[in-house]
Amino acid sequence: MTNKTPLYDEHIKLGAKMVEFGGWDMPIQYSSILKEHENTRKNVGIFDVSHMGQVFVSGKDALNFLQKIVPQDVKKFSENHAHYCQLPNLEGGLIDDLIIYKLKEKYLIIVNASRQEVDYDWFLENAKGFDVKLENKSNELSMIALQGPKAYKLLALCGIEEDLQPEFFTISKAKLFDLDVLIARTGYTGEDGFEIILENSSAPFVWQKLIELGKDFEIMPVGLGARDTLRLEAALCLYGSDIDEKTTPLEADLGWSVPKDKVEDYNGKELIMAQKLGKAPLRKKLFAFEMQDRIIARHGAEVYIDGISSGVVTSGSISPTLGKNIGLCLISFDKLSENLATSLNTKEKSIGMDIQIMVRNKLYNAKIVKKPFVEKKYKK
Repeated sequence: MTNKTPLYDEHIKLGAKMVEFGGWDMPIQYSSILKEHENTRKNVGIFDVSHMGQVFVSGKDALNFLQKIVPQDVKKFSENHAHYCQLPNLEGGLIDDLIIYKLKEKYLIIVNASRQEVDYDWFLENAKGFDVKLENKSNELSMIALQGPKAYKLLALCGIEEDLQPEFFTISKAKLFDLDVLIARTGYTGEDGFEIILENSSAPFVWQKLIELGKDFEIMPVGLGARDTLRLEAALCLYGSDIDEKTTPLEADLGWSVPKDKVEDYNGKELIMAQKLGKAPLRKKLFAFEMQDRIIARHGAEVYIDGISSGVVTSGSISPTLGKNIGLCLISFDKLSENLATSLNTKEKSIGMDIQIMVRNKLYNAKIVKKPFVEKKYKK
């Protein structure tokens, strides 16, 4: 039995093709993935992201609790700001990746749809001994995302003028159509955009109003298909494909988000910091690649270096924006020479490196390239 978001009936009315994703019935596309992708890059797309989980953390020990469960230094978080974080297990592997918002008297954690129960159980286990209150509001709240260069114009038309809109990677309370909502500005597409967090009962009304008013900006509803090609062009990780419980933040090439100077202990810190400081070798690493031959390398395809099977494609698709076939791959170092592993660990040497990928029992040429594939266009 799959779950349905409060917007399920809206998707059916719009003729969406529905699929199961992370335990939820979700729209994969409404018109075509290509059209929805291109329109998000040019105008504005509206997404149902109500399958994501929302957990509020408060209480005297809220800060200390969060310091224990994420590598990021939560005491440095400013009010109403958002932070990309990881949720490591005791071995440093990633249970999930998160967005944490610091609100006035509490924190809001956004968790991935397929990890809601796992994450919340982990929160409860780690909350033992802390004076902390955990409120799982995942079944009470919906989320609607507006993404694209005209998203801010649509929000202004809805009554939230540009100078009142939250800045990039912040969150604020707002009145939208006389409803109390939270509006964040983070996004998962590489475009400027907003996430509207609201009560389930209000979601269909707000969805309909946004589509009605968004006609002036050529709004289109967007499904999971285009969401995936958009996030891939921005080289943003998808949990369960690019990152998992056997991959550390450094191995996922997320070292930029892990501070060196956090004093407090946290789950998995020993290995994560050893890798961060170069005291422990990376076992593998996530890379971006571009196909040189005209074929798409999909999730699960084997990656070869110097004729040696050395990794796997974690995400792969066509880039509608670039007209090229792109992807992310996780390359293991255990079968490679020390010199080759060192080169892969050096950004300047790894960029442009030739690799091959097995597709339907044939090897095709590809190159490691810089991230992101498409320049991110977040409005400050």
